[in-house]
Amino acid sequence: MYESYWRKKGNKCDITFNGDDSLSYFANGKSLCWFLESKLEEQITRLHNVVGNAIVDDHYTIVGTGSSQLMQAAVYALSPTDQLEPISAVSATPFYSAYPEVTDFVREPVVNGDQGKLIYDLAYYWPQYTAITIPANHDVMLFTISKCTGHAGSRIGWKRLRQVVTANELFVLQTYPLQYCLFTKDFCESHTVEEEDCEKLLKEHKIHTRSGRRFGSDSSSVRISMLSRDEDFNIFLERLMVIQGPTNGIYDIYA
Repeated sequence: MYESYWRKKGNKCDITFNGDDSLSYFANGKSLCWFLESKLEEQITRLHNVVGNAIVDDHYTIVGTGSSQLMQAAVYALSPTDQLEPISAVSATPFYSAYPEVTDFVREPVVNGDQGKLIYDLAYYWPQYTAITIPANHDVMLFTISKCTGHAGSRIGWKRLRQVVTANELFVLQTYPLQYCLFTKDFCESHTVEEEDCEKLLKEHKIHTRSGRRFGSDSSSVRISMLSRDEDFNIFLERLMVIQGPTNGIYDIYA
């Protein structure tokens, strides 16, 4: 959904790297994250300050190849070294499907509890997904560049999906109360759409999804990626519209 936006920008957002850039292993030897380029750190801080979704001025910025890698590093760093047995890691549902794999790999996870630490996954805490009601201010906060660069694309995609689902009695999209967004200065709805096996039904119509069971929910729910190209998303809507017939229930779709 984001490709068309960036294509319209042309070369306005191009970044040039000189041949003598990043020759050293150390981008900033004085920083806790010594491989983080100073200019990138400045822009990350500026972005959060402009959007108002996180207080970062008194926090360290750590970058990785992905949010999953950072989640694994955070779980490992917060794991107690004096425990003979692993401490349980818990998460609200629906959760990201990689969480169980990450915690199982580390084998000494601690995420919540009276003596534990909370890791806040804020990948979608951007104004194109939800209202920014307050700047997040926690010890460990995870963001990902792949979600924050969505700009206007995700709003358009959600509106079109809602129109298709409304015309089809088999599916429902959850509704949420309006919240005032400090960034857009307007009220907006936060976004997160049951036959016993929704994934199986959609697969029969050539729609690839991930079952809700992978996210701590059940098979009556699925998660669908809306980060594809416009032409792919249009095909998805077309296939969704033709699904008709009796069912054993109502499907929940999370986009």
